Amino acid sequence: MAEMIRTENLIFDYDKRDEEGNKIGSFRALDEVNIEVEKGQFIAVLGHNGSGKSTFAKHINALLFPTGGTIFVGGYDTKEDAHFWDVRKSAGMVFQNPDNQIIGTVVEEDVGFGPENLGVPTEEIWKRVEESLKAVGMLEYRQQSPNKLSGGQKQRVAIAGVVAMEPQCIVLDEPTAMLDPVGRGEVLAAALKLRQEKGVTVILITHYMDEVVDADKLFVMSEGKVVLEGTPKEVFSRVEDMQKYCLDVPQATLLAHELKEAGLKVPAGILKKEELVEALCKLK
Repeated sequence: MAEMIRTENLIFDYDKRDEEGNKIGSFRALDEVNIEVEKGQFIAVLGHNGSGKSTFAKHINALLFPTGGTIFVGGYDTKEDAHFWDVRKSAGMVFQNPDNQIIGTVVEEDVGFGPENLGVPTEEIWKRVEESLKAVGMLEYRQQSPNKLSGGQKQRVAIAGVVAMEPQCIVLDEPTAMLDPVGRGEVLAAALKLRQEKGVTVILITHYMDEVVDADKLFVMSEGKVVLEGTPKEVFSRVEDMQKYCLDVPQATLLAHELKEAGLKVPAGILKKEELVEALCKLK
């Protein structure tokens, strides 16, 4: 598969300033991060607050630029001014609060805002709007005001707005943090449908472990470093390590781990309750 994102010893320092705005030091948010993502993958980045995962996400869309090292997005070095818009077109961002991203008074106008800014012809804009709303299951709401939508519906509209710009990669920065379980399910399903139908790379930043059990690969961050990486089975099997970094594992994984510690011959790498039930039935 082709490369979508690659970082080489990526470093980012936030400036510390006094009340008058004078720089008095710095804080290292990313510390020699090396991550590779292939096109079409579903990748999740996990970590507690302050681990650096959102700072990393903002580098993908060139909202932040490296203090040291390099990040390549779609083959472009984000530090090169000549490729700034190529990077922005390659990777789209969906943030935690959809109200910060939705600016139109009608759903279809909001979704068409991004392509219009890119200079896409009007006929092509409306084609993209329809396809994007259909892809996230919001076509029937195209004439509605975003203010009348639920949180999950608003977030799906925000995703449609990004998709309408036809990026190769969508970065979801804790997009479900403010939603109820139903809304979280709607948003994740919409994102993964886009991956399946359009081959879009999906990078999910999240606190919800059950959302990432079907990911191709997980990266766990702590204090600006990647401390664990691998498939969900590989990462979540390391229950004690996850707990050391103040992170949970899926409920089925934790229960399987506790049963194994109690002496039952439960296999490692269980992620879903169905897998746990099957494993327990085989013990009879």
